[in-house]
Amino acid sequence: MTDTTTRTDSANPLIPLPATLARHTTTAGAALALIGTFMAWTWTANFPGDLTVTGYPGGLQLLTLTSAALTILFALSGYDIPGLRWLTPAATNAPLRLLALGTLGTTGYTLGAISTELGGIVNLEPGAWISGIGALLATTGAFALPADTHPTDTTGDNLWQRIRHTLAAPTPRRARPIPDWAGILIIVAAFAIGLYTFAYGIDTAYSELFIGFLITAVFAFAALTQAGLIARLSQLTAQHRTVTLSAAFVAAIGFPFTQNSDEYSLIGANILIFATVALGLNVVVGLAGLLDLGYVAFLGVGAYAAALVSGATQSSIGIQFPFWAAVLTGAGASLVFGVLIGAPTLRLRGDYLAIVTLGFGEIFRITMNNLNGNSGPNVTNGSRGIPAIPDITIFGYDLGTSHDVAGFTLGKPGNYYLLMLVITLIVVTVFRRSADSRIGRAWVAIREDETAATAMGINGFRVKLIAFALGATLAGLAGTVQGHLTSTVTPEQYQFAGSVPPNSAFLLAAVILGGMGTMSGPLIGASLLYLIPAKLQFMQDYQLLLFGVALIVLMRLRPEGIVADRRKKLEFHETGQLDIPEQGLTDTPVGVTKAGA
Repeated sequence: MTDTTTRTDSANPLIPLPATLARHTTTAGAALALIGTFMAWTWTANFPGDLTVTGYPGGLQLLTLTSAALTILFALSGYDIPGLRWLTPAATNAPLRLLALGTLGTTGYTLGAISTELGGIVNLEPGAWISGIGALLATTGAFALPADTHPTDTTGDNLWQRIRHTLAAPTPRRARPIPDWAGILIIVAAFAIGLYTFAYGIDTAYSELFIGFLITAVFAFAALTQAGLIARLSQLTAQHRTVTLSAAFVAAIGFPFTQNSDEYSLIGANILIFATVALGLNVVVGLAGLLDLGYVAFLGVGAYAAALVSGATQSSIGIQFPFWAAVLTGAGASLVFGVLIGAPTLRLRGDYLAIVTLGFGEIFRITMNNLNGNSGPNVTNGSRGIPAIPDITIFGYDLGTSHDVAGFTLGKPGNYYLLMLVITLIVVTVFRRSADSRIGRAWVAIREDETAATAMGINGFRVKLIAFALGATLAGLAGTVQGHLTSTVTPEQYQFAGSVPPNSAFLLAAVILGGMGTMSGPLIGASLLYLIPAKLQFMQDYQLLLFGVALIVLMRLRPEGIVADRRKKLEFHETGQLDIPEQGLTDTPVGVTKAGA
């Protein structure tokens, strides 16, 4: 067996070791870390997960085992072993470094947590030391491998450039076409793995395990991206869109059936509400380029409108609509408010529009507080809100009671999760159709350059008003379900910023974090921003600080978001596509430089 990475790598490793020896060190270190997980890491069961058992990994040991196994697999792909080269279609060493770092990070965090909670490193058993030393050896060997080169790098070889190359997704080699059936099977398998990973993360029983899960998941996803596997999967999903959407929908349906507690099903339902509203905001911000800082008010309009016509005992209207009529009422009310607010304000641009929308969000909250019978008409009961909103009944199926489905018991959160999943599918369909339509192309043109778009005959005001109205309608649609799920609607739920999402700041951050203008980006961003605070309650006081730090790091390393379209990649990264060829130029006019430099 021979190391093949020298074909694409330079000869300047950070740690001076021969490439073959470095790969051997990485493989051996990862194997040592894996072996250590089958031994006891501590002597007492006081640490969560019971890491005292020998021969059976548990808790955080399983995460180290997973990271170490992936590290070994990718290390072996660097040899001429038939059937393993497909793991690294981009042919770089960056995935191996990331996986080794993930192994070291998960193991190091576990050892640190044990020492902190139990009172020192004396509480560590030999298995912990073996895994820690193995993870350190694997990381040392991975960084001793030759440094990856980048086709557009013109700034020289330094540590910062190597870090950027490790984090930037490369262009994978051209792959041989595979049969359609094989591509469909790969898509199905990918969504099955995604469902299992998400269910495992949301079902973590204690914060230490969730933090370890985040470390493992982040480094593993970064490694798969750097290896080119995510790009390869994206090509398959683009080729089989119908199959992709069907697989995603089926995987999402299966989530509540994997949970044994209503607590996690409730988190899943709230994530869908948050993600759906973020996708509606993506129409306004991502496609049309309108900075809306008061978008959560439209969610409140839909929730209040549905609550008033739901037959709640504290409703000032005193009528009860069936659910489909309540949904239309909430969406219609948000549509009307979207038009009323957008018509006089959308002639503004940039910061001025953002300030006006921020004011609308605050005006909505204050108005709902004042409609209490003292400061104004008694419509919303002021700060007390509208409590005791009855549960939804669809075709005789009461979503507020438990039901047995295929041998599984679904409680109220699971029922509302499935209902919200249907609404999410509707919103995704509307977003996809709108983005691909003539109006969607006009939104993108307005976002890129409104002056040029207007000169080409696009009615900027009308197009922006359509985006504003559509985004408001989608938010109101989600608000109708949110009001029934929480059983209470109060003004404090709809603020610009707060510790509990959804609010305007978190919705906007979900769009930016996930990727503006994409369909799956806001869904992923919203899921992360809701799930992480929900699982890490002890960090609630520092939530906004950590959130700001995360955004700064993201904007520095991946400004286009987790999921980015082609335009954003070209806008935020140097690709070399606009470079002027060196050869064939006899004279270069004054002032002409390389566009990609």
